[in-house]
Amino acid sequence: MPTTPLPTPESASLFRRLAAFSYDLLLLAALIFCFTLIVLALRGGREIPPGSLWFDACLIAIAAGFFAGFWVHGGQTLGMRAWRIRVIGDDGVTIDWQRALTRFAAAVVAVLPAGLGLWWSAFDPRGRGWHDRWAHTRVVRSETASVRAATPPS
Repeated sequence: MPTTPLPTPESASLFRRLAAFSYDLLLLAALIFCFTLIVLALRGGREIPPGSLWFDACLIAIAAGFFAGFWVHGGQTLGMRAWRIRVIGDDGVTIDWQRALTRFAAAVVAVLPAGLGLWWSAFDPRGRGWHDRWAHTRVVRSETASVRAATPPS
């Protein structure tokens, strides 16, 4: 039985990506706020000393878990769902934890030079930022994306 090739998904615009990221930052701020309240409660209300490596590491882990967890499970954060975009691999499949964490780490690097790595997606022919290029991912419109689940090799 012949199969019809899937249409190439349309890349998400920079505006949609930034709008979804704005939504996600609000959610992430709420998670960090709740975590900080719990830590302060456990410390009996004593402040967390500035530059505490354990606290900074926890905040990074929360951010990485938030983004990577959503990307691995469905390819969309809540902000991405609202703006109808999703992350897929260059091969069209959902991404795994390794690729999601690579994408997160690369996104941190891409944001550092005044967000240049994110703005790059406005000029890339496939609409990819630096972090997408390095992690071999794409952000596409979800109404045009037919995503295949990754299947383990036989």
